[in-house]
Amino acid sequence: MKIRTDTITRTAMLSALVVVLDYAMKFSGLKVPFPWLPFLKFDLTGIPVMISTLTDGLKPGTFTSMIAFLAILIRSGDLVGAWMKASAEFSTVLGFHIGRKILKPKSSLIVAYLLGFAVRIIVMFVQTIPVFTTYYGMPLNAALAISPLVAIFNLIQGAITIYGGILIYESFKKRVPSMIPEEQK
Repeated sequence: MKIRTDTITRTAMLSALVVVLDYAMKFSGLKVPFPWLPFLKFDLTGIPVMISTLTDGLKPGTFTSMIAFLAILIRSGDLVGAWMKASAEFSTVLGFHIGRKILKPKSSLIVAYLLGFAVRIIVMFVQTIPVFTTYYGMPLNAALAISPLVAIFNLIQGAITIYGGILIYESFKKRVPSMIPEEQK
């Protein structure tokens, strides 16, 4: 398998941006708490993961998600929190990527959005129930009761990731078309 140098460069730059955004948002206090569950916070770290997937495909997006996991783990020491954030962002781009591949590019954008949101919400539901009950010691009925709020949070954060990534990607495509590989245009 041949990997192009420009793909490696873009993936490294976007992975570094994930680290910078995570640290900057954490230490500047710019992470916005979700009003109904303040332990969940909105941030921008998923946007470079989305851009990486849009420019170079799912493998670079996966790598960028792994770097997000490592950066959060090193910064916080919280294995569960780092895993949850990285898997949430990865599941968003996975669903979006699959949605783009199902239909022809012009008609698949809505399907891609919906699959991005749906995969994130489902994956995070499956992961949060055992985390809430086992790791945090929350009763199962309480974990299930707040799961709709967690789903709403994941829908909003997924929208930030997808729309933010697409906005920047489309801007690159117009202003620096040489940065986007031919097979991704």
